[in-house]
Amino acid sequence: MKAQVPEATRPQENRKSKPKPNGVIRNGYVEDIESLAIHNQDFRRVLYTAEHCQLVLMTLPPQGEIGLEVHTLDQFFRIEEGAGEAVLEGVKTPIRAGFAVVVPAGTHHNIINTGTVPLRLYSLYAPPNHRDGVVHHTRADAEADSEHFDGKTTFDSAASSLAV
Repeated sequence: MKAQVPEATRPQENRKSKPKPNGVIRNGYVEDIESLAIHNQDFRRVLYTAEHCQLVLMTLPPQGEIGLEVHTLDQFFRIEEGAGEAVLEGVKTPIRAGFAVVVPAGTHHNIINTGTVPLRLYSLYAPPNHRDGVVHHTRADAEADSEHFDGKTTFDSAASSLAV
């Protein structure tokens, strides 16, 4: 008898169909991150927050950028679609789909979309940097919001909503 694979762990057969970010399970997150990233329309969308790391989708419009920043935490970027530049401590490196960028804590950095199509990526923060579940449709929305990680994980948020 063939084991049943939960729907959230099955590979997407058709990348054109828009997935639903519902991969939260009791002890983690399982989802087709590539498909979620290439369908994301928001500047920032926090998908999952654990105690020690956080998964975030980002989309930068043509000629858009994250903006020069520096964190007291480590950050990882994976480019899923588009092309641009990673700037780490002033050093510019061309990036495109398939590239990874690791930014150690204390490094001034920026991701810039130099292309004509949206640059779509996901990022891991360790430890978390943003409030769980936050969505910023645009960079301006993100800059207007002073939110930061408040210590609540995705599981904490789900548990409190069930208790209501």
